[in-house]
Amino acid sequence: MYVLHIANKNYSSWSLRPWVLMRTLDIPFEEQLTPFPTGPSFDLYRAFSPSGRVPCLVDDGWAVWDSLAIAEYLAERHHGVWPAEANARAWARSAAAEMHSGFTALRGACPMNCGLRVKPLPMSDALKQDLFRLGDLWNDGLALFGGPFLAGGHFTAVDAFFAPVAFRVLSYGLSFEGAAAVYPPQLLGLPAMQEWYAAGLAETWREPDHEAEVAAAGTIVEDLRATA
Repeated sequence: MYVLHIANKNYSSWSLRPWVLMRTLDIPFEEQLTPFPTGPSFDLYRAFSPSGRVPCLVDDGWAVWDSLAIAEYLAERHHGVWPAEANARAWARSAAAEMHSGFTALRGACPMNCGLRVKPLPMSDALKQDLFRLGDLWNDGLALFGGPFLAGGHFTAVDAFFAPVAFRVLSYGLSFEGAAAVYPPQLLGLPAMQEWYAAGLAETWREPDHEAEVAAAGTIVEDLRATA
């Protein structure tokens, strides 16, 4: 069976991507959660991940690291990871790659923490541009392929890559226009997303650097997480 190494569900947006993909497509795996330490995590995660980062998928002792590489590895072994139709598949791969390598202003200004609600600071021009591009991208996919997911009627890897954004929308009250406005709730309603969210709220540990990132992003107005 696959072993998927992840970190805290409140914080780890990169871990969420392969996790929600495998859960939603019913690809069996064993979850191994190693919380972020205070300070550098490289030495701790090097025990199971060549890059010293999460996520990392281990298949019969063979490590596949990085969320995009994991998606491609799974696509070679399981149906439905990418859309079956060629144009939809090309679009989905392009959109996932853009999310994987871009949207740095959004990542910096709205760090993921599932259990917090935050009144964000005034948006920078860079963040406004990222949000405009997100809405444009989502509206394009939903119009081209008919929804309710980005590349058609079924959840695929491209949706997994935007799953962390749905939690950011929830935490920071971000808004979009057109069909893009209903896409984050569509993701948040998935059983796998609900499972991840419930587990994140149940976490009692806190990592100071991740907590500080959210505190710097705005005013925390609600903390829904369990306490120790």
